Amino acid sequence: MKVTLLTLGCRVNQSESSVLEGTLKENGISIVNLSEKPDFCIINTCTVTAKSDYNSRQLIRRAARSGAKVIVTGCYSELKPTEVRMIPGVSNLIENKRKYEIVKLITSEEPPLFFGNFRRSRPYLKVQDGCNFRCSYCSVPLARGRSRSISVEEAVRRAQFISERGYNEIVLTGVHLGTYGFDLDQKSNITDLIKKILTKTGIFRIRLSSLEINEVNDELIELLQEDRICKHLHLPLQSGSDKVLNAMKRRYTVEHFSRKLEAVWNKVKNISLGTDVIVGFPEEREEEFFETYNLLSDLPFSYLHIFPFSVRPGTEAAHMNVRTHQDVVKKRIEKLRALNAIKKERYMKAQIGRKLDVIIEEKFFAGTVCGTSGNYVKVAVSPEQVRGSVVFVRPTRVAVEMLEGVAIC
Repeated sequence: MKVTLLTLGCRVNQSESSVLEGTLKENGISIVNLSEKPDFCIINTCTVTAKSDYNSRQLIRRAARSGAKVIVTGCYSELKPTEVRMIPGVSNLIENKRKYEIVKLITSEEPPLFFGNFRRSRPYLKVQDGCNFRCSYCSVPLARGRSRSISVEEAVRRAQFISERGYNEIVLTGVHLGTYGFDLDQKSNITDLIKKILTKTGIFRIRLSSLEINEVNDELIELLQEDRICKHLHLPLQSGSDKVLNAMKRRYTVEHFSRKLEAVWNKVKNISLGTDVIVGFPEEREEEFFETYNLLSDLPFSYLHIFPFSVRPGTEAAHMNVRTHQDVVKKRIEKLRALNAIKKERYMKAQIGRKLDVIIEEKFFAGTVCGTSGNYVKVAVSPEQVRGSVVFVRPTRVAVEMLEGVAIC
């Protein structure tokens, strides 16, 4: 039997698809491309923006044309089940909470889930799902429900298994990772989990996918100084205006965010700090945009992820009347992208001559491979190295969107 998996969206989706793929392969199922006439096509959808909805629909239609039985899951189908069922060729629609039951649907058996077969050199390990907060623009809590954590013991067991399979990094991920453990009978938190994984596994490095600024405390900052913890944090800002943050129902002020970010930067040597920014939120006028731009300019970010505001049905922001013209939004995004390019290049230049630990991910060109450093920089490495291996690299120059360097160990 042949199966194709197509995944859109966040690291949580990608983690779930990897578990599905690995479990199917362990049970004799061939994972193939859509062009190879699969018997089933699993589509793991996303709904974070209107464009994500559109891409999900397009992917479903494309899969249906292949002749495969199309199984649709993920956040888009969770929130728009009627819309999905109306697309010709959809065979089954599976809720997010039943996603792993797709294995039984295909194999007619209920084998244990397998957490040791990943396409990525740096696999995602999902330890948490759902979100208890309701930012005014976000539909993900509607699709994912309330925060739920796997037990510390199960998370450590999965991390051990991944490490034993020869992977050198795990990326801890969740819909709201910073609330990990709050719902467990024996209360825990993300720093407790990291410490257990450090103690119980030999994994070379651990990366955190994304945290809210309110979840960064002194204990976490101290833990980030451990050699095996990646010197990288992604901390969504969304806006540099208190007025907009309040309308977004974010739970911090600009002053609080700035103070915490500076504390991390000052205490963790050479850390890479990234963020998300939403442009064109209903409350964002020219004044608020420039507050955001100036704040981003001042703070020590090494990269920015920039998104236009997208109306999500069922959210509070969908009913806000003020709208920014798309031409204005486009110009603001271009301005922030230019700032992002400056910040990325500045951070990369600061890495020249340093010793970076790089996990090799793919071939780049003849005699050269590409990987990701512990501090989240793409690095082209020569001579060629084995995929998945850890290589220490001395960067020599900045190329397009990455560093180039020579393996030294």
